[in-house]
Amino acid sequence: MTKVKNSENNVRLGTNPVIAFLKRNGGILIGFLILCVVVQINTPKFLTWNNIVGVLRQISTNLYVACAITMILIAGGIDLSAGAVISLSSVVVATCLVNYGLPIPLAILAALAIGCIAGLINGTLIYKTGLPPFIVTYSVQCICQGIAYVWTGAQPIRLTDRNFIFLGTGFVFGVIPMPLIYLAVVIFFVWYILNRTKLGRHIYAVGGNEKAAEFSGVNIKRVRWFVYAFSGTMAALSGVVLTARMYSGQPAVGAGGEMDAIAAVVLGGTSMGGGRGTIGGTIIGALLIGVMNNGLNLAGVDSYWQMVAKGFIILIAVYVDFIKQGKRLRA
Repeated sequence: MTKVKNSENNVRLGTNPVIAFLKRNGGILIGFLILCVVVQINTPKFLTWNNIVGVLRQISTNLYVACAITMILIAGGIDLSAGAVISLSSVVVATCLVNYGLPIPLAILAALAIGCIAGLINGTLIYKTGLPPFIVTYSVQCICQGIAYVWTGAQPIRLTDRNFIFLGTGFVFGVIPMPLIYLAVVIFFVWYILNRTKLGRHIYAVGGNEKAAEFSGVNIKRVRWFVYAFSGTMAALSGVVLTARMYSGQPAVGAGGEMDAIAAVVLGGTSMGGGRGTIGGTIIGALLIGVMNNGLNLAGVDSYWQMVAKGFIILIAVYVDFIKQGKRLRA
């Protein structure tokens, strides 16, 4: 099979991985550092330990989903159902614990299974019907969000199990928040898949040129199933952690969650056209959005203006990607 050229596996930017990372993500990294300096100047509380930990906890649930959507965008797809899956998994885990009295591991597995099934439905419909991923995942979004509201009557399900709540609010050694432990595992898993496995090469190949990848023997169905099932599972993980942090299952907790994740991924340099992207860029993109939101909160800026700022950031990032693709096609 033709060797797939992607920015993490095949571009030789130097033998030092740190230098390679800086070259790939230098622009957004500089922007992130400038933002940190500006926020610190305006709000001196920004670089305090408690605030930094708070920012990392806030972005962790976004990054679970963003890591998965990185793979989906690289494969040439998109997932608009993630926010609704977050909401549905939140009410599922809360219902299993409160109404059915299931042990915590079983309740979490039930929520993750719901997310995985939703993702498999997305992948299967996209592959079997040939419908655009935008249409399929938006339809699944409506279905999942509707089920979450019907299931709960649009009311939260309160939790009191301290062992479960610890999973979202606890600290390891009194320093490291539990959500960051899960995040480290997710990031390593996605990095390993994209950079060290045949499946990762196939993901890049499908996004670069699906027809060529199919003629080269790539199992398109397997790729679609994996990336969407993983996205659903990560959305469910986000829902479980958010449920533990909020002490309740909320049918609207994931509202807009998919857009936050897509914003981080696109801002991190992953192409909306498929075939290009790095998990390192996604991490920086999520950090940038998290710092921006935190800085605006510390400055007392209304949350609605944060939505406006995020919209402009997404627009600029997509436009830059559009310009880059045009230059590559002309080259």
